[in-house]
Amino acid sequence: MKKILKLLVLVLVIAFLYFGFTTYPKLDLISGFSAKSIASGHFLDNRPLDLIQKTDNDIKMIDLASNSIDEAGKFATSNVYGLKERKAIYREGLGAILINDDFDVSRPYLLPKRAKSKPLPFPYGNIDPADTLFSNVDYSKLKKAVDASFDKNGGKTKRTRAVVVLYKDKLIAEKYDTGFTKYSKILGWSMTKSITSSAFGVLAKQGKIDIYKPAPIAEWKNDDRKNITINDLLHMNSGLEWEENYSTICDATKMLFQAEDMGKVQMDKPAQFKPDTHWNYSSGTTNLLSRILKSQFKTQQEYLDFWYSAVIDKIGMSSMIVEQDMSGTFVGSSYGWATPRDWSKFGLLYLHKGNWNGEQILDESWVKYTSTPTNTSEGKYGAQFWLNAGGKFPDVPRDMYYCSGYQGQMVAIIPSLDMVIVRMGLKEEDQGFDFNGFLKGIISSVKK
Repeated sequence: MKKILKLLVLVLVIAFLYFGFTTYPKLDLISGFSAKSIASGHFLDNRPLDLIQKTDNDIKMIDLASNSIDEAGKFATSNVYGLKERKAIYREGLGAILINDDFDVSRPYLLPKRAKSKPLPFPYGNIDPADTLFSNVDYSKLKKAVDASFDKNGGKTKRTRAVVVLYKDKLIAEKYDTGFTKYSKILGWSMTKSITSSAFGVLAKQGKIDIYKPAPIAEWKNDDRKNITINDLLHMNSGLEWEENYSTICDATKMLFQAEDMGKVQMDKPAQFKPDTHWNYSSGTTNLLSRILKSQFKTQQEYLDFWYSAVIDKIGMSSMIVEQDMSGTFVGSSYGWATPRDWSKFGLLYLHKGNWNGEQILDESWVKYTSTPTNTSEGKYGAQFWLNAGGKFPDVPRDMYYCSGYQGQMVAIIPSLDMVIVRMGLKEEDQGFDFNGFLKGIISSVKK
């Protein structure tokens, strides 16, 4: 009996040590991800807790969290086995923000001033468009291709939530998974990076910023980082140290779920390489760009308003909310929410070389700049946009470039076909979703 008890104690000690070394350090990130996901999903898109837990938070380790929502206080809390409780609060007009114990929830805050969308048919407004039939579109084949991207009977193989297809400025296909509609706001994750880039594009068009000058960061003036330009940052080839690996504790996860000032995390990193010599994907870089953008304005109100007045509301993305970090800086790397239709409007802006219904929002040269390969990325990346120039998707035109986000969010822009394709979901290509086949199926339904 004593031997059995000793063995049992040994097993428990080993299990405790294993938990301590492997899981405990991740608890803060697990509960942080969960609380933020639930607060945003519930208060921005009215999703019930159970749906969020079964879908958005159905991720290994994240599903360990226990969660609750306080409707009156407008916040969500999460913990893991009663440990490392985190809290995310919701503020109307700003979305949700993951906070720490030092955050003053009573501190006054500013809201961006929003403009109403024009009463026009979609895509230039939000009125449902009249049906348009193109003689060169095989609608049966198109429907089959779109339907094939969704699961049947509650399956979790493809996990597509929404598909929107625009052709020659017309909506030719649209489908939503159970629980989602054309009004559903869906997190674009890293597609938000392309929004951030566009804000710089407007400033450049206005002559208010020179992206080829060294980044305006005082802390870099006397070290190896002094020659890093905004252009280098936009192209993800600044040479700064950064690790982006969402399967473990890394720079990116610590930034998103622990940092008060997310842009400062990348700003404080040392240089590993000379600028413009090594491409390295970094969400920290984009949040640093958001921080730099903030420094271009005299007041917080001007900074808040600019993102919406310059780009988002300018093209009628009235559903979009870009959330902030605790310092009041937009999380330009990851936290943009919008309906799939509104995400397609953003693609349309670029399809038309920066022109929106007759108004030139971005210079054509900026659109060309963003869709031209960074010389260190092997044809796969431009300026906060991904590219097919290197043939990542072999059955898709090489001129396609796209916004891409965690779990398989995509806004694909295909100039040679006059087409924008949006896919929102919970599975990426390396997790089993066939993006090449998905895009190929839709494209093949349209005869040139």
